[in-house]
Amino acid sequence: MSESSQEAAPAATSNRKTRVGVVVSNKMEKTIVVEYVARVPHPKFNKIVKRSKKFYVHDEKGEATIGDRVRIIETKPLSKLKRWALDQILSH
Repeated sequence: MSESSQEAAPAATSNRKTRVGVVVSNKMEKTIVVEYVARVPHPKFNKIVKRSKKFYVHDEKGEATIGDRVRIIETKPLSKLKRWALDQILSH
């Protein structure tokens, strides 16, 4: 019984959303545009269709380039359009 009381508490899970997408623009300073493609069933026909959305993402160091596959994470509003931040670059 003493072992179970000494176990570490599970890590706090974040409620922030994450998405994986491709960088389509890095022309702005500290901002990239990431295109996210979701595969969702059509509401009536249930065929899988692709839905794409572009997110404005904060990139503090300016390290992401066009074509990179990146993970982004939801954050507080940083500007009129930016509500996401760069979490990790997955591939170049």
